[in-house]
Amino acid sequence: MDHQHHEHNPNQQPKKQKDQITERLEEKTLHGHEQAMHRDTTGHPPHGEHGHDHHRMMIEDFKKRFWVSLVLSIPVIILSPMVQHILGFTLDVPYAIYTAFILSSIIYFYGGWPFLTGLAEEVKKGAPGMMTLIGVAITVAYLYSTAIVFGLPGMDFFWELATLIVIMLLGHWIEMRSVLGASKALELLVSMMPAEAMLIRDGETVKIRIEDIQKGDLILVKPGEKVPADGVVEDGESHLNESMLTGESKPVKKTKGEKVIGGSINGNGALRVRVEFTGKDSYLNKVIKLVQEAQKTKSETQRLADRAAKWLTYIALIAGFGTLAVWLLLGQDFAFALERMVTVMVISCPHALGLAVPLVVAISTAVSANHGLLIRNRTAFENSRKITTIIFDKTGTLTQGSHEIASVVTFDQTIDEREMLRLAAGVEQNSEHFISQSILRRAKEQSITVPASTSFNYLPGKGLEGIVEGREVKVVGPNYIKEFNIVVPASEAEEGVETVVYTIVDGKPVGYITMRDQIREESAEAIRVLKENGIKNLLLTGDNERVAKSVSDKLKMDGYLANVLPHQKQEKVKELQTKGEFVAMTGDGVNDAPALAQADVGIAVGSGTDVAAETADIILVNSNPQDIASLILFGKATYRKMIQNLVWATGYNVIALPLAAGVLYNQGIMVSPAVGAALMSLSTVIVAINAQLLRREIR
Repeated sequence: MDHQHHEHNPNQQPKKQKDQITERLEEKTLHGHEQAMHRDTTGHPPHGEHGHDHHRMMIEDFKKRFWVSLVLSIPVIILSPMVQHILGFTLDVPYAIYTAFILSSIIYFYGGWPFLTGLAEEVKKGAPGMMTLIGVAITVAYLYSTAIVFGLPGMDFFWELATLIVIMLLGHWIEMRSVLGASKALELLVSMMPAEAMLIRDGETVKIRIEDIQKGDLILVKPGEKVPADGVVEDGESHLNESMLTGESKPVKKTKGEKVIGGSINGNGALRVRVEFTGKDSYLNKVIKLVQEAQKTKSETQRLADRAAKWLTYIALIAGFGTLAVWLLLGQDFAFALERMVTVMVISCPHALGLAVPLVVAISTAVSANHGLLIRNRTAFENSRKITTIIFDKTGTLTQGSHEIASVVTFDQTIDEREMLRLAAGVEQNSEHFISQSILRRAKEQSITVPASTSFNYLPGKGLEGIVEGREVKVVGPNYIKEFNIVVPASEAEEGVETVVYTIVDGKPVGYITMRDQIREESAEAIRVLKENGIKNLLLTGDNERVAKSVSDKLKMDGYLANVLPHQKQEKVKELQTKGEFVAMTGDGVNDAPALAQADVGIAVGSGTDVAAETADIILVNSNPQDIASLILFGKATYRKMIQNLVWATGYNVIALPLAAGVLYNQGIMVSPAVGAALMSLSTVIVAINAQLLRREIR
């Protein structure tokens, strides 16, 4: 048991290099209106624009347009004869209709600009959606109202135009705020590499940039430093922390002839490493490439609101022009037929549709955050109701990710467990090794005062020794026991699952301490709830077969896969997806990043690396596996509310459109523009109230 001092002192990356990394990042796909308005036909963002900043600028732009349009809408509404008639007041303002026309023109061209450009983009691509529906409605309302100002008989639609633009701007602003910016996953992956390396040349060390490292170079990796490149150890011995790269929960011992991975953190032993792979051939870069590919190939579910808008666009155009044609054929005058057409087209674009989804998203995002769920990709969140299989990474997800003491066993009747732990802690306080830290944590938990020690000595590959209160104390692994043929009772530790260290006092073995990666208390309940919901659960880990089986059996999981490398994790997700499974992946390390990106729903535990969190769709802030069950229930409730809102927002058209077109005109029933506006307002209020009820459902 190579058990040594371990200082964490990774090199910091200079700001300039991080800026260069940021510039190399690819923009993560923007949603809906951003695709329609700001992407060319290749799907790439315009030259010079970077996803995160661009997204923030878009939010600010919609916010500014909303407030300007809202302020200008107030006098337009007050000056509207229809509003005055409904509210029972009269306001005699000189040139009122011209004032309304000027203000409405500003609202139409400034506030409505995103929708007009979005309409143009969608028409060009032959894919009408929300932008087309809004664009057609506001354009028809504006042109018709302008014609009224300049002599066409009828009543203008300026206040409907203004309120429609304001409501739609508000909906898009709310929606965009709920969508977080571009992923930082690749930047965080690259930042794991140190900026510089110590090159050994002619017996001397020279500091060089990491970009200048060549295959075959001999480099020195000092204690606590990050390994700058993949290579083979030529001299030295140390433990390396590879957990964030390979998923192995324990620091891995490295001696001459063994391979090391760039980005892993060295223990306290100095290593001389012969470089094998650099740049694009390195292990870390291969992980980066996997993340890139998974993010590119992840398809987005087309939003229901867009699909509804697409069909409403067709209905509005067909019903509108059909209404005009029918009334003209029936002998009505053009002014009447045109008013019917405009009424149909305006009310076919319900204000409520613009808020139906964004309001639910904003509320569910906020409430979920209060319950420990941070949603980065709302499409994945809404799709969580479809999950059929969940893949759990072991270390740090179902387990605590830190080796804790499982048992303290004594052989000697003169020394009890507490005293043995006290003496062992006296030696271990000189080391930062994970075993040392576990022993010191247990001593602190039991309020044991750790005694001072002298003559501390590191036993390479075996353990530690020192003098504690005049007694010679050794804390060593099985290698030391075997080498010196020391007779000890057989340990009850689970082979391959638990780490064992023996305590020897004055040459006599007095007992042993076992450590293991502890299963989280909440894990069993989380697995039980998932099974009740008919969701299969699998354990996926870089650890050995015994560790995987032990955890899987204790939690009564549906299966496990051990010794799985990062690229294999992604492959396992793909395999399940090809079988028709809707896969969720949970993880917390760099090694999980490709699989998190590949999964239909990627869930990162908050205690894990920033890389995993940035690649995932949803982050469990409290690292509680039970939150995964909450996630699925929240996702179902959110989707249900969206469907209800969309049904209401579009459903009233089934009644309103025929009446607006005048199908019951001969019976004396016809929806006037005023009634149509009232219906739209009522629809919006109902949608807003229904969205608020989501809070109660989630609780």
